Amino acid sequence: MKLFLPLSFLLLTLNCTAAVTEWIDFNLEGGHVKIPAKVAGIDTFAILDTGAQVNAINKAFINKHNLSFSKGRKIRVKGVFGIENKTTYNRVPVSFFGIETKLNNTTEISLGHHTNGLLLGSGFFDKFVVQLDYPNSKMRIISKDSIDVRKFENIKIESQKGTGMPIVKVGLPNDRHIWLLFDTGNSGGMLVDRKVARSMGWLKGQQTEKSISSGANSMAVTESFTIPLLKFGPVELENVLVTIPAEGERSYLGSQYQKTGSRIKGRKVQGIIGYDVLKHFLVTIDYKGGHAHVGFPEES
Repeated sequence: MKLFLPLSFLLLTLNCTAAVTEWIDFNLEGGHVKIPAKVAGIDTFAILDTGAQVNAINKAFINKHNLSFSKGRKIRVKGVFGIENKTTYNRVPVSFFGIETKLNNTTEISLGHHTNGLLLGSGFFDKFVVQLDYPNSKMRIISKDSIDVRKFENIKIESQKGTGMPIVKVGLPNDRHIWLLFDTGNSGGMLVDRKVARSMGWLKGQQTEKSISSGANSMAVTESFTIPLLKFGPVELENVLVTIPAEGERSYLGSQYQKTGSRIKGRKVQGIIGYDVLKHFLVTIDYKGGHAHVGFPEES
């Protein structure tokens, strides 16, 4: 992607220096933000996912370490490519950022290799203002009463009614726009439904590349291509990667790792925006308040 329209770096003014953590390094693997964590005293990594309504534990991690937790009720979880019933656990002891707590309603899902022990979704993000510096692979968290992100916001983000997850308005050529789930757990650029791509005229004469994509519950054949321009806040991006389900594949693109049964109202969400767009920015997000700022970070 090529970036233009210069954007000044956001300087945050905090009311209390003790209300912000130090910058810590995170791992970027396959587009996923991963931080050091412990589950039941075992060192592991936690994936940070703004597109998840649930906190989750990796089934492979449980099996690897022969762990046993108090079981909760089963829930139906909607992934990008399917819906399944999932086991939940209560009082799962975890620690991250020096915080020790016990998580309830922790959903058992597949997160790949057993070293990915945990996924932290809305239950983590709605408690803090979170800064993710993608180019420098570092992050910090700020107490919500120490900063008013609304005063600095430069991108249209809202909390989706019914789910509370962040959705972002992105601009397209010819004064068009769509609303997408702001998803740090998605490793691609834009993932939209095939009918959205067709309505935008993106498939006419377009050469696509087929691949297999994994969701929370299953895999599907997808096709990828680039679009010439996307406006993300005050920045314009060129040659943006777009992925769509292949013809005949079913998808659920309102969210990933979403509990079914939520009454979703408000704006129509037509897909997901993820790492391949976010990777250029320092992102400051007030998840619960529905406010954000995107800027270019200073070099480390």
